[in-house]
Amino acid sequence: MANRSSVSALVERSPRALIRGRNVAVGSRVSTRPREAERSELVRWAILVGAGVFATTFAQPAVLKLPLQYLLKSDLHVSRDAMAAFFAAGALAWYFKPLAGILSDSVPLFGTRRRHYLLLSGVAAGGLWLLIGLVPRTYAALLAAVIAMNAMLVVGSTVVGGVMVEIGQRYRATGRLSSARYFVQNACVLLGGPVGGFLAARSFGLTALVGAAVALSVVPVAWWLLREPPVAGKGAAAWTRAKAELRTLMHSGTLWSAAGLLFLVYIAPGFQTPLYYYQTDTLGLPQEFIGTLSFFSGAFGLVGAFLYGVLCRRLPLRWLLALGIALSALGTLGYLFYRSGMAAALIEGENCLLVTLAELALMDLAARATPRGSEGLGFALMMSVRNAALAVSDIFGSWLIERHQVSFFSLVWLNAGTTALVLLAVPFLPRGLIDRRDDAPGVEITHSRPCSPPGDAAVGSL
Repeated sequence: MANRSSVSALVERSPRALIRGRNVAVGSRVSTRPREAERSELVRWAILVGAGVFATTFAQPAVLKLPLQYLLKSDLHVSRDAMAAFFAAGALAWYFKPLAGILSDSVPLFGTRRRHYLLLSGVAAGGLWLLIGLVPRTYAALLAAVIAMNAMLVVGSTVVGGVMVEIGQRYRATGRLSSARYFVQNACVLLGGPVGGFLAARSFGLTALVGAAVALSVVPVAWWLLREPPVAGKGAAAWTRAKAELRTLMHSGTLWSAAGLLFLVYIAPGFQTPLYYYQTDTLGLPQEFIGTLSFFSGAFGLVGAFLYGVLCRRLPLRWLLALGIALSALGTLGYLFYRSGMAAALIEGENCLLVTLAELALMDLAARATPRGSEGLGFALMMSVRNAALAVSDIFGSWLIERHQVSFFSLVWLNAGTTALVLLAVPFLPRGLIDRRDDAPGVEITHSRPCSPPGDAAVGSL
């Protein structure tokens, strides 16, 4: 899939939650309600998810990237493949996201499974952003600080993803919540471009302050909205449940088939880092203008997220996957005409619109394929597959240009062609996942080994 950064079985055990007034409360069984009341609840959960997605996305170095890229290129004079390796290694924690998922799902922190993980990760990520502004300006020191900060963002992102999957499955709204989540992510890209371009032209300390403020922004929202009663089943019982979750996921052919499709799409040889060097060295675009390009990209991504929210209730996921992957491959070919600033703006916009449709279909698939009771772990596992594939994709594309003199435009052809080939794998996905629309009943797929919690550990299973 072109130039994107920084992507089962349903166990018969109902999630539990209750929203009273302004608080999102965890631990009460949901009764049958009129659809209007369900929509109201869904909006309240969406506010919490949206705030969490904003804090854990906009604070990522992959979004506030221009200041770091400018620092590495201008001050440390790193090569293309060294820069790609920096961001790939800096995102190390994102490849091990399932570890955060199994902790959040199975091991309570101060008696809760979501609340305190989200609060503490937000505080820690904010503090580590400040540290990034203070460490020596060396490749190794910056990399170590970025790895640690990303690890805290991973914990928060995993908790938010687990909430989104559980609520989406409960209300048959995985497509709409994925659309809302991606809408916020593209809003971050929209803001991150011009903000990053502005910060790249100034002292890096200002970037650290902005990153810290964004990471901390989730703390008051989670404190206000996410209420969770004490969780029973601590100590050995928690680890017993963790082992049961792992057994469930290992035997979930549905989850692994979805993860396999994500891997095939995102492993296409990428050109994220080569594009930055092409923009600066060949086209001579200033940092502020490159940031503005991200603004265009994010704006069209918002349109794509809105369109998917409409389409997912009218078309089955099978057609959305095929349409999204085909359009993504087609949109990638637009980079063959990337010859000027005006062309760059148009191409970045149309590509993000088309890629958004593909990515949202993949995120919808990932949410549907995640087992109930293992929302944090299962969804984190598939996002780790996505993140690792994207990192390898960018490194491989940079390596082809740096070491084998492959041209930028040849890399575009290679990316589009390998993405289009993934269409051959779509028909092999489980029909129970992809043959229904969002908000429509579907065929339930069960695990061979359900992940049942020991004793009363299911209390507060958000």
